[in-house]
Amino acid sequence: MSEAAANTEAFNSRPELLQVAETVARDKGIERDEVLEAMEQAIQKAGRSKYGHEHDIRAHIDRSSGAITLARYVEVMEDPELIENEITQVDLASAQRKKPDAQPGEFLVDPLPPIDFGRIAAQTAKQVIVQKVREAERTRQYDEYKDRIGEVVNGLVKRIEYGNVVVDLGRAEALLRRDECIPREHFNNGDRVRAYIVDVREETRGPQIFLSRTHPQYMAALFAQEVPEIYDGIIEIKSVARDPGSRAKIAVLSHDSSIDPVGPCIGMRGSRVQAVVGELQGEKIDIIQWSPDPATFIVNGLAPAEVAKVVLDEDKNKIEVVVPDDQLSLAIGRRGQNVRLASQLSGWDIDILTEAEESERRQKEFQDRSVMFAEALDVDDVIAHLLVTEGFSSIEEVAFVPIDDLLMIEGFDEDVAEELRVRARNFLEARDEELNRQRVELGVDDDLASVEGVTPSMLVVLGQNGVKTRDDLADLAGDELLELAEGENLTLDAANAIIMAARAHWFADDEATGEGEAAEAAAEEPAAEAADGGAAAEPTEAKDD
Repeated sequence: MSEAAANTEAFNSRPELLQVAETVARDKGIERDEVLEAMEQAIQKAGRSKYGHEHDIRAHIDRSSGAITLARYVEVMEDPELIENEITQVDLASAQRKKPDAQPGEFLVDPLPPIDFGRIAAQTAKQVIVQKVREAERTRQYDEYKDRIGEVVNGLVKRIEYGNVVVDLGRAEALLRRDECIPREHFNNGDRVRAYIVDVREETRGPQIFLSRTHPQYMAALFAQEVPEIYDGIIEIKSVARDPGSRAKIAVLSHDSSIDPVGPCIGMRGSRVQAVVGELQGEKIDIIQWSPDPATFIVNGLAPAEVAKVVLDEDKNKIEVVVPDDQLSLAIGRRGQNVRLASQLSGWDIDILTEAEESERRQKEFQDRSVMFAEALDVDDVIAHLLVTEGFSSIEEVAFVPIDDLLMIEGFDEDVAEELRVRARNFLEARDEELNRQRVELGVDDDLASVEGVTPSMLVVLGQNGVKTRDDLADLAGDELLELAEGENLTLDAANAIIMAARAHWFADDEATGEGEAAEAAAEEPAAEAADGGAAAEPTEAKDD
């Protein structure tokens, strides 16, 4: 080693750099190597500023002594024609004059003297180090919290910005937005706050951790902390519905038949549920036993109201609940809160009726159906009432049910049953003819009438709303068709099926086009082969001649 090189190494030996890197790494919660790499990049930048940005200058800090080495790197290229930058690349022959054993792809390392940092260079280096350390810190924060979505964390209020609360979690900062706070909740700097991590996103300004105190799963997580049976999996929280700061409902299920799911959640003298209520600023909580039967579950969910009867409509995911007259206000709740939470908890649309309203509606339905049967089938009120009483609700049912179903009605013999079926079918034929006439007058295409699932009455309604061709129907969305055919008792799935049937010809046209192009290509190939064959055959024939 030359004397100059020894002096350079001694000059560059800086164990204090390692101490600084260790301190910064410990304070920021990142690795020491990441801090040292940031320092190396800062020294490299200062070196390029001094010797020229076009040079490939690299710095290295020894991890044991802190010694700084600075060198210029030149890549050895086998073919001189491959050289793109003469400053950072050199041909093999020139390299071997400096280093006889140089090989292509190798770097010639030219040590440089240590840099005497000036004020500007020192500031530049400091900025690079700060930026790189901040980037490393952000990466560490994102990696630490990206898999913690759904956890409850504790922190201190660091500052409040326009109602949004910035929370110091110790190793990161999180944001509790104003709309994620419980109403009428107020925080001051230094307050301890507990919240639920709803999202962690990596953005240009760094990782953003979003907290919530109104999320339904926040309540579930609080119960899991307070109730050991939930934490152990003996009791399962099936669903939660909240009106933050006011009232909530939580449905629980026990996987052990000997354990009641509601009792452990309440705790001795309500100690467990009161701990959750206190954390949620006095939010009242109804703990409900979950049931796989929707009717039973909804009846439980409407507690404390008593329910007299429920009627399910599974196709529309709707349920009608009949309650005594004096229970109506209790079932609905203040501003509809009780029924709204029960609906969120169960996932069903709930209609509340009193017994008087339900009775009045039933009577009206009975009268309307009786009049319909009497007029359509030309029968007296007695027969019409009997049909309604036995559960018949449409002319189609009378026309197409097995005759045995009609014979089960008291007083109906085979002649009466057959006559009713004939009259029902005649009525439907006459009605369809009239609807078809109206459809033609409206200019609705026959092609549209052939779409599967479209009824004659629906065709008239569509024609009145300007839908007159198959393509007009195919251009609609499912909810648009539901709105147009409101009186047809369509479900969204049925409406979507009709629209897909109307669009079927689009795909058929695409397939036909593809088959036609393939046929044309296949026809061109033999023609080309024949032309080639004919050209090749001519010399052969001439040779034979």
